[in-house]
Amino acid sequence: MSKKSSPSTSLHKVIMVGSGGVGKSALTLQFMYDEFVEDYEPTKADSYRKKVVLDGEEVQIDILDTAGQEDYAAIRDNYFRSGEGFLCVFSITEEDSFQSTQEFREQILRVKQDTNIPFILVGNKADLNNSRQVQLATAKNKSDEWQVPYVETSAKTRENVDKVFYDLMREIRSRKVSDDSPAPGNVGKKKKKCTIL
Repeated sequence: MSKKSSPSTSLHKVIMVGSGGVGKSALTLQFMYDEFVEDYEPTKADSYRKKVVLDGEEVQIDILDTAGQEDYAAIRDNYFRSGEGFLCVFSITEEDSFQSTQEFREQILRVKQDTNIPFILVGNKADLNNSRQVQLATAKNKSDEWQVPYVETSAKTRENVDKVFYDLMREIRSRKVSDDSPAPGNVGKKKKKCTIL
């Protein structure tokens, strides 16, 4: 019997954003292949796809690991447009990378023109707690201000790596479900079409 691939497998597009060297690629590779990459090589932009089981349902996750360097800021807009959810990563050992999250968040909101985007603030390198520059309370305040979850991860020890990807996919899924359901009062109403002449 031939295996039929179900065409209904949902695809969730996740974009990794954050400054250079904070561990976006390390988190992605740890999630994809269960391996920790010690050497830092600046990313241009890498795309990964993997089938996973999310709450009993098989889905595909498409991860775009973007470059943190300023040189690539211009092409980020295009990436942001295609993304359905964002993991905004900083290093808990680098105050500057935390400050940069504000800029990434503003750029995403500007491109998406929507404040209710699936978005998780991720403090990476939790295994280096002794070198911590960004306090947990500080990061938590920022996530509260943005009304988004905050999770600390370690690509090295794999702490919370799966959690951030799965939590984000759940947010993307629930967002898609709520977008697909008609708004109250609009049930059965036909949408007005506009013709451009």
